[in-house]
Amino acid sequence: MMTGHGEGSLAVGGPARHIPVLLREVLQALGAAPGQTVIDGTFGAGGYTRAILAAGADVIAIDRDPDAIAAGRSQEQQAEGRLRLVHAPFSQLGDQADGVDGVVLDIGVSSMQIDQAERGFSFRAEGPLDMRMAQRGLSAAEVVNSFKPADLTRIFGLLGEERHAGRIARMIDKRRATRPFVTTLDLAQAIADLVGFPPRERIHPATRVFQALRIYVNDELGELARALLGAEQVLRPGGRLVVVTFHSLEDRMVKRFIADRSVSMAGSRHLPERAGDEPTFDKAGGVVAPGEDEMAANPRARSAKLRAARRTAAPARRADLDFFGLPRLPQLRQPAER
Repeated sequence: MMTGHGEGSLAVGGPARHIPVLLREVLQALGAAPGQTVIDGTFGAGGYTRAILAAGADVIAIDRDPDAIAAGRSQEQQAEGRLRLVHAPFSQLGDQADGVDGVVLDIGVSSMQIDQAERGFSFRAEGPLDMRMAQRGLSAAEVVNSFKPADLTRIFGLLGEERHAGRIARMIDKRRATRPFVTTLDLAQAIADLVGFPPRERIHPATRVFQALRIYVNDELGELARALLGAEQVLRPGGRLVVVTFHSLEDRMVKRFIADRSVSMAGSRHLPERAGDEPTFDKAGGVVAPGEDEMAANPRARSAKLRAARRTAAPARRADLDFFGLPRLPQLRQPAER
């Protein structure tokens, strides 16, 4: 589970203990109760799952990181049949059950992954340039050392909103010709040497590039889109969808999805040809952000936003990824299994 990620989470600093973000607000939005079943699509260290179980609901917890699943087995045993762990990406949550009472998603990388230098998500300490949540597939190093400068520019600019994307891509192309990038600190230092530390900038100059690489390597925007569509399919009438995001790209997707699904197609500007379809969700309050006390206790929470919606009885709409307008990026090719 993500515990306060986002741009600032990759800045230099010491490891933070696992603190579930907006936990009280998530539980309130979910309304979990005995006799219900909730899908925790981002299990991580099990913070949300533990609280949902304590509220009396059963949990199906999903994570694509094998380390998270392995670490959660003791919690699964202690739950005595009320918790089922599933090793899968949360985009597949619709395959795990039919007619659940809640779906909660905490989007992004977990503090456990950030705090393990060997996973390569952070430049706080030397580690391999990896960033793979599932520990398989294309690594960040392979992207940095093999993609064309134009493709790197698009990845850094669109997913990291990095204004120096072109300069950084050209620097990488020139440097890797003689010495490839292998470690997190090597790439972070090269970016810092190129762009410097702008005045009043609170984050490390490599933060947005690292964010972009992580999102790209793990197809995080595509995963979120498929998970939202899956939640629409699997939630029963009255079921709650609760999503916590940590940067604007994800939040805009969730906001757009809930806004579109909470009006009839006759009032939707996105798919007018489907006019007449009834709303599949009702908005459940506005956006919720952490308070000053939580941000002081857990700085990683400062960019968090919670959005929630309640499922109606209307049939799910057509699962159309084009609806989300995801950025056009180089195809995420997967290397042969090693």
